[in-house]
Parts: sequence; C-alpha cells; structure tokens
Amino acid sequence: MHMPEGSEPQGFVTRPVRVLIWENTMAVFVLDKKQQPLMPCSEKRARLLLQRNRAVVVRLHPFTIRLKDRIGGTAQPLRLQLDPGSKTTGLALVREVENIDPDTGEVRSEAVVLWLGELTHRGAAIRDALTARRAIRRNRRNRKTRYRAPRFLNRAKPKGWLPPSLRHRLETTLSWVKRLQRLAPLTCIRQELVRFDTQAMQTPEISGVEYQQGELAGYELREYLLEKWHRTCAYCGAKDVPLEIEHIIPRSKGGSDRVSNLTLACTHCNQQKGNQDIDVYLKDRPSVLRRIQTHVKTPLQDAAAVNATRWALFNHLKATGLPVTTGSGGRTKYNRRRLEIPKTHALDAACVGEIDALHGWNRPALAIKATGRGSYQRTLLSRFGFPRGYLTRQKRIKGFQTGDRVIAQVATGKKAGTHSGRVAVRASGSFNIQTAHGVVQGISHRHCRVVQRADGYGYTFQPQPKTEEARRAA
Repeated sequence: MHMPEGSEPQGFVTRPVRVLIWENTMAVFVLDKKQQPLMPCSEKRARLLLQRNRAVVVRLHPFTIRLKDRIGGTAQPLRLQLDPGSKTTGLALVREVENIDPDTGEVRSEAVVLWLGELTHRGAAIRDALTARRAIRRNRRNRKTRYRAPRFLNRAKPKGWLPPSLRHRLETTLSWVKRLQRLAPLTCIRQELVRFDTQAMQTPEISGVEYQQGELAGYELREYLLEKWHRTCAYCGAKDVPLEIEHIIPRSKGGSDRVSNLTLACTHCNQQKGNQDIDVYLKDRPSVLRRIQTHVKTPLQDAAAVNATRWALFNHLKATGLPVTTGSGGRTKYNRRRLEIPKTHALDAACVGEIDALHGWNRPALAIKATGRGSYQRTLLSRFGFPRGYLTRQKRIKGFQTGDRVIAQVATGKKAGTHSGRVAVRASGSFNIQTAHGVVQGISHRHCRVVQRADGYGYTFQPQPKTEEARRAA
C-alpha cells in the first residue's frame, strides 16, 4: 500500500518538487485503522483514497479521514507552533526539514507548512455577559431590601486563578492543542512567549542597554504600536503602506519617548507634520484630532491579557508530555520580514522561533471561531428588561441542534437542490441552514442529514494571503 503524502522515513531531505505539491492546498489529517494519527496527506491523495473505498471521513473541520487497511506507519518530525493573542491565536503545523549546504556544510533549519489555523476567542463576549449578570444581580438585590451581612476575607482565590475571559483563552487554546495531538503525530510544540513590558513602554529609559542592542532592537515596541493603531496611519488612515513611528508631541518641543506619545504615520504625513504640534497640524480636522487624543488613552488591555496567560499556557503545554520551546515576538516579526511573508495570525505562528526558510506558507487557513454551546437563558428580554419571547426548553429538536453541520437534499419545490451548512433548529421541525451563499429558510428536518455535530466552534476558510508583489500588481 502507498503511504500517505509526507510519510517518508526520517531524515528525508525535502525536494523542491515535493514542496510544490503541497503549495496552495489544505493538509488532510489521516488516522489509521485504530484511530492513531499518521502523517497528513494532500487533498489529492485523500480524494483518491476515498474514491477507492480505502478510507472514510471522520471530521469535516479540520478534514480528517481514517484508513481501513493500515495500522501504524513511519512519521516525520512535526511541530505545532502557536502565536497566542488577546483576540486571536495563530496555529501552524509544520514539518521540520534540515538541509545541508554541499559547499559550506552548513545545516539549515527549514520548515514546510502543512496546515494553518486561526482561533478566534470569545473573551470579550464572556466579559460582557458577566458585566450584564452583575448588573442584574445588583438590581435584584436593590429590590430585595432584606439585610445582607457584609462578607470580608472569605473570597480567597486559588493560586494561578485567572478571570473567566482569560481562562477561556487558555482553555480553548489547550483544547485545540490536544485535538491536533490526536489528529497528527506531533513531536514538539513551539510557543511565542510574548512579553509586553508595560513599565518599559511607559519609561523606556529604565529598560537597559540590552533593549537597544542586536538586530531585533525595537521590534517589540513597533509590534505593539502596530497592534494598538490597527496598522494604519493615524492622520490619513492609509493601510498597506510603510508606517513610521511618529511623536505626537515633537521631541524638539518637550515630547518624550513614552509609548503614550508615540503613534504611527505614513511617510507623507510624517514629513508634512514635521515638528509641528498636533493641535496646530490638525486644526482643520478636529474629528481626527479628537480620535487620536482618545485613542492615545486606550488602556493596555490586550498587552495585559497576553502577559497574564503566557506562562500559564506554557506550563500547561509542558504537561502534554511534548518538548516545548519558545520564541520572542521580535524574532517572529524579524523572520516574517526577512522571508517577505504577509502578516496574518497563522503565518505569525509559522514564523515563531529560529528558522532559515519556510516553504508552503501560501495556503488558505481554517478560521476557527469560538461560538459557545448556547445559553441557559431561555427568555428574551427587551431593552427595558421585560420578556419579549421564549426559547424552546430542549436543545435538540428531531435529532438536530443549532450548530450542527448538515446536508439537506430537497427533491422538489422552490428550495430544490442540495444545501450544506450550519443549521438553526426550530421546535416546528422547519430549520434554517446557513450556507456559503446565504441562509436557506424553511427546510424540513426530514431532508437533513448530520455530517458533523456542533462542537462550540464555527468554521470558515480564509483565502490565501497576498504577497507584496501581488499587492503592488493589484
């Protein structure tokens, strides 16, 4: 039997032809007859195995097949790389390759990207839900005027406690690490251990000489400013152009290097402003001035969220039993710019750590959005707090529940055809299906067939990232 794509013996040096086979395709995860992970294969190989009835589909997202006539196999070194973020975590599955230069004998550490994913957290939704619950609880206690004795010193938090919104980021990331560990023969994990030094950002003079030395100097501060100002020029809103660090209050007029006095500007705006004060430069654009002054005071919430969870995630990753290595955020950005790779969360994960070359990165990524598993609240309220509707008391209707991915085959009528997507159930048995082309309403449950049960996540495919040459051509 032919081995799945990429299951060559260890030590195999990747040839350029092999790399081109993986270009622009999504890797398919492969399990053996006993549900043990094998090396991922290409879409073409998976299609042939399914057509020849030698494999069956296990999952749609990420797409996984199980071989019927194979147990075990040789695996190559596979590394899962993580780029943890406050809102989105990048995931990248790469195959390690070591090439030896025949002229110099230098060993180059290269990687071939097999699979990319971007996990979007719902920490903000959890925080808002807790805030609403707190307001409702206080409202209820104000209506109930009975005396409540004060409580002191009886709410001690255990060591390592995290707020629910941050714990969600940690647990969803670990959940996907364990899921990928069941689908692929991982040999190690690499995490970007970002540390936003907020004290050094506020007072850079105390950072020490090590922050100004080396080829990665300034990358951490630049990356933070790019995230804070959404990678746009603060004055004209230009995107996808080279941005420069600009002092809101010029240094010639007493401005400091504190991060609260720094912003991003394109070359034209930076030169046009010169050493003018921002009030003088934007006197004809008061709305832009007001927006910048408001945005400068934005708290360091995202940086604090990353700082609070980075070591907890690292310690939990070590508990998986796999070797865990780390890389800095400055190294990630340095690799991405040196290799001329576009900026995405998934590609940031692929660039974590020390790599000399990265192959096969120009491929679509699986966007994974944490949607939750529903709500306990069954009564819909108006903005005044009065009931305006009621949800069904049971989650599963006719064997289906909201979030299941189904295929509906309708033979006759206005909705005749095959519809595939996420289902929203109703108590009447007439469902809505969210397809790639829109919502199809009023599909009977008798026409539906479940292909994947709801697991608390929504899945979409992101297009391939555009290179710098493609952007210029467009």
